[in-house]
Amino acid sequence: MAKYKIEIDQEQCTGCMACNASCPDNFEMKDDASGMPKAKPKNPDVDELGCAMDAAQVCPVNCIHITEMETGKKLI
Repeated sequence: MAKYKIEIDQEQCTGCMACNASCPDNFEMKDDASGMPKAKPKNPDVDELGCAMDAAQVCPVNCIHITEMETGKKLI
C-alpha cells in the first residue's frame, strides 16, 4: 500500500498550471469534458511526496489534497 494519496478537486482546479510548473514529475495537464485543461496527478498513490507538497502549497485555489494513507490524516 502506498504511503500517500494525492487528489485534485477537479471542480476547483482553474488549470493555472502552477502545480505542473513546480512539480512536472508528479502533475500533468489534461483536458476535461469541456476542453479545459485541468491538473491530474501522474500517480495518485505514492510512497515519497517529492515535490508534490510544494505543488499543493503553490496552488492558488488549494484544490490539491494529500492524505497519509496509514492514519487517514490530511496533510494539505
